[in-house]
Amino acid sequence: MTSSFIALGLAQEQIANLDTQLLKRKLRITQSPCDTEVTIDSRQLKAFCSNDYLGLANHPDLVDALAQGGQQYGVGSGASHLISGHSAAHELLEKKLASLQEKHIPKVRALFFSTGYLANLAAITGLARLTQHGDLSIYSAKLNHASLIDGVRLAATQMNAAVNLFDHTQLASLTDALKKDTKSLKLIVIDGVFSMDGDLAPVTVLLQIAEQHDALLIVDDAHGFGVLGKQGHGILEQENIQSDRIIYIGTLGKAAGVSGAFICAQDAFIEWLIQKGRPYIYSTATPPAIAHTLLKSLEIIESDEGKKRRSQLNELIQIWQDEMIFSEWKKIPSCTPIQPVILGSNANALMAAKLLDQAGYWIPAIRPPTVPPGSARLRITFSANHSADDLRKLITTLNRIEQEVHQKASHD
Repeated sequence: MTSSFIALGLAQEQIANLDTQLLKRKLRITQSPCDTEVTIDSRQLKAFCSNDYLGLANHPDLVDALAQGGQQYGVGSGASHLISGHSAAHELLEKKLASLQEKHIPKVRALFFSTGYLANLAAITGLARLTQHGDLSIYSAKLNHASLIDGVRLAATQMNAAVNLFDHTQLASLTDALKKDTKSLKLIVIDGVFSMDGDLAPVTVLLQIAEQHDALLIVDDAHGFGVLGKQGHGILEQENIQSDRIIYIGTLGKAAGVSGAFICAQDAFIEWLIQKGRPYIYSTATPPAIAHTLLKSLEIIESDEGKKRRSQLNELIQIWQDEMIFSEWKKIPSCTPIQPVILGSNANALMAAKLLDQAGYWIPAIRPPTVPPGSARLRITFSANHSADDLRKLITTLNRIEQEVHQKASHD
């Protein structure tokens, strides 16, 4: 038997193991635009699972902007930014993104990426190269997103860095470790909003800790940008933070409704990432038409319409907090559009998702390794396009399904 067939057998065996543990994931194909109502397998479902928090993914002004961008710039960039792929649209977008954070980061500059995953990899691995091999410590929150975790692992391997994990709700261990740290470069890496729990990072306290111990603070605000702050500029605006040691990362495929991500930091840090950030150097630039569309999205986010959409989200969050009462399942408090419901077992979460699907709702079960073992859940997310009536109907449905799942589990 050749090695390729051995590998095939291993793959089949491991997939079967995932299936046995109720951990196998499945793709579902949508046949309609991203919105609060979607078509799957010719069925209309109410979607409470996307990250399109402001409801901009199918906004007519953005659809028009994408068409205009395609007419003006074509459909591809042709190369990486440093070869020939950096267009006027990219440059305008980066200047606009930098302006959104200029009150919070002195001498700020922005760098645009095709995905948040690449932005996080570039930020962590690029900054890690500022120092010598073995002279780096990285402090990463235990519940950070996979892209941050992978960036930390890659940087640690490349630079022989010490990695320390910390609980973002209990910072004493982080402080104690930093007091003993003699490395020249120290990076604290944190999600701004934790994507599976919906809670906010204590960025003000973390910044104080970073200042006391001469560390850089990397904040991935993927789920905060566009939602948090009076103008939707994110967690730095909401917390009224200003510092030259913050590396701010935002995502543009969630609340902004389009695609891509960006890093905002002091000019010298951004210039260093252009020179040494391998994911930036060696990736084909995002099509300029996307950047053109994002300029319109940012305009909406800052406008009265954007404020109205954030107000709608806050209304939905309040209704959920006041009216969604479970008898068995656990609701995690959150001030964001992310509202998790913990069911515990994979079987219960899958059963609840199936019953919701039968009732006309799309809310997938979230299971390990995305969340810790024993904390399988429904990750319910709100969009500004949801109405209060939509949410109250979901609450009624969830109350019924909770009892069905509980009765089934009790019989088993």
